[in-house]
Amino acid sequence: MKRHKYAARCAAITTATALLLGVAGMAMAEENHGDQDVDVNVGITELVDGGVLAMSVAGTATTLTEDGSTPTVRQFKGTLPTVTVTDTRTASEIPAGAGWYVLGTSTDFAGGAGQPAISASHLGWAPRVIDGGESGLVAEGDQVDTVMDSSPIAVGLVDQELLALALDSGAIASEGQWTATADLFLRTPATVAPGGYTAKLTLSLFE
Repeated sequence: MKRHKYAARCAAITTATALLLGVAGMAMAEENHGDQDVDVNVGITELVDGGVLAMSVAGTATTLTEDGSTPTVRQFKGTLPTVTVTDTRTASEIPAGAGWYVLGTSTDFAGGAGQPAISASHLGWAPRVIDGGESGLVAEGDQVDTVMDSSPIAVGLVDQELLALALDSGAIASEGQWTATADLFLRTPATVAPGGYTAKLTLSLFE
């Protein structure tokens, strides 16, 4: 039901340093007796089976850290890894009136030491479009607050919530790629049991 709703709404630094130091040491110890360039060529053929609409995420984990807590509410913040939507289809391959949208849903936070779980309703986000293309037809979803808040959308990420959408896939087909993220925040009572917790936030692309 939520999917239809949104569709209708259109939608080690250490290692690196060691390598650099190793190369620098080699250059100082050896004399250069000449250079030779090598051209690297590649032939990329046109896609014969048509393009695709796909999503990728720049990472599989993120960590929330305490920031902005009060005597009554503990708050932990983080950032969703960058989400990229890629469309390699031509405008003629896209059904008329089609639009894509990315939704997110979280599981409850399970305690690593057996402490009581924290409901996903305590996790919220504030979506942000990073690169929406020149057309401006890619929009971010509304901020979703937690059950600790009193805003109109204070439900947390318990159901499919909108990260970003494109109202008309065909109109922006030539742009090809867009990116978005979200500021994440977990808000709990001050009495929350200490310990490590883990939840799984699932992102889904629909059209």
